[in-house]
Amino acid sequence: MSAAPTAPPAPILRQDLPALFAPRPADSHKGTFGTVAVVGGGTGMVGAALLAARAALKTGAGKVLVGFAQPACPLPCDPLYPELMLRDAAGLYQAGLAIDAWVAGCGLGTDAQAQAALAGLFVQRNITPLVLDADGLNLLAEGRLPGWGPGPVVLTPHPAEAGRLLGIGTQAVQADRPAAARALASRHAAWVVLKGAGTLVCRPDGLCRRNSTGNPGLATAGTGDVLAGMLGSLIAQGIELDQAVAGAVWLHGAAADARVAQGRGPIGLTAGELADSARQLRNGHG
Repeated sequence: MSAAPTAPPAPILRQDLPALFAPRPADSHKGTFGTVAVVGGGTGMVGAALLAARAALKTGAGKVLVGFAQPACPLPCDPLYPELMLRDAAGLYQAGLAIDAWVAGCGLGTDAQAQAALAGLFVQRNITPLVLDADGLNLLAEGRLPGWGPGPVVLTPHPAEAGRLLGIGTQAVQADRPAAARALASRHAAWVVLKGAGTLVCRPDGLCRRNSTGNPGLATAGTGDVLAGMLGSLIAQGIELDQAVAGAVWLHGAAADARVAQGRGPIGLTAGELADSARQLRNGHG
């Protein structure tokens, strides 16, 4: 990746992502592959946090926790995936558990409860990697977030969110997507995943890569939550960021392509189906 930051984005290719397909050691245990914590799921949006958490689990994280941005945990457990550990956000922070990657914003909301949940996270995370998605980006655009501290951050805006973050219109973002991604990366010293057809992955130094997997089946509610969960999962597993961020984007699109190849989309493809296909791909079955 020696291209200058202003060069046209190079493609993200499967052969450049060997860490995604490396065999696991025989002596692995659940602690080997990291712990992901998802903070989101405000009132009426519990499903968004669960989609992210389930995707993190099926993409290979060893343990996954959810901290809901609500006064109390709304569910005793996830009835489909009881492996997930559920708490309210304040309870998650109070537990003081070791976390390898945070995912925040999925279904979070933008009310005082949401703002408090993110403020608590920024106090908690220290240098732990953070994926900031959805309403987390909206709060950032409104200037309602404190500084998030050191440690890598991945921002995952769609074009409208990118426009709000930059103070420009969506059309202006789409007119020069690499420039918008680089501007966001520079402004926030963060990795940027600018979603849309040909999703861009931009490093903090401005070097961008373009994804070629995916199809219109991804234009449905919840697919962004799934991508956020995949990002957190690969990062938590200790995959270096160049492969983890680009790899999650590639895998997300490739999972959608696999469903279409099986006759299960693009029309009617649902976000919840993607994680199963991503798991098959990582295991060499697709």
